[in-house]
Amino acid sequence: MDNTKNQHKKHHLIEYANGKSLEEINGTVEVPHGKGFFKTLFAYSGPGALVAVGYMDPGNWATSITGGQSFQYTLMTTILISSLIAMLLQYMAAKLGIVSQMDLAQATRARTGKALGIILWIMTELAIMATDIAEVIGAAIALNLLFHIPLIPSVFITVLDVLVLLLLTKIGFRKIEAIVACLILVILFVFAYQVALSDPNWGAAFAGLLPSTKAIAQHPEVGGITPLSGSLGIIGATVMPPQLVPALSYFTDS
Repeated sequence: MDNTKNQHKKHHLIEYANGKSLEEINGTVEVPHGKGFFKTLFAYSGPGALVAVGYMDPGNWATSITGGQSFQYTLMTTILISSLIAMLLQYMAAKLGIVSQMDLAQATRARTGKALGIILWIMTELAIMATDIAEVIGAAIALNLLFHIPLIPSVFITVLDVLVLLLLTKIGFRKIEAIVACLILVILFVFAYQVALSDPNWGAAFAGLLPSTKAIAQHPEVGGITPLSGSLGIIGATVMPPQLVPALSYFTDS
């Protein structure tokens, strides 16, 4: 009798609320079994790269660059601790996706009533629009600064590249992972080059990784920002849904 109840509870846990999310692109990616450590690691590196895209966020960079500009190496400890917390939450989100076989939308809908589900859906749509506005405008400004393209055409180019990326899902998920991984490597190269040009004090940088009360102090104030407000900005930019939702979604098995 107890086993029957447990099986029923388990089934209820993984039961989809309204079917699979985005059924037109929902699918699984084959991974090798018994092929050795490195081949298995390589197979899972693609989803890992997609999860890592959450960190390629202008808000994340802006808060860290501003903190470094204003307080040198003081906030390095905040960046380290917030990144470790974000990775822990990603790990937990991935396990939730693996066990429940549901992404965040499905898990939320399965545990909420219809009225609350509609409210959360509206709030999510507004949040998506607010986030996309910042991303589109930021990309348009970048195109304008780099290639002197007027802002209005830059906005349309930015919107077009999103549609192109969605169309690329038709060529296979592994190819999308390869494209994203290449873009991440480009970003890594550019940032490594910029760090080399800045000629940092590595001793002070490693010392800044050690926890210190200076990272949460309310003085000095530089440009209206204190170490405490700068730390809060870094935490908010690092521990956020774009880091957790991919981890929960990419490791569900359709």
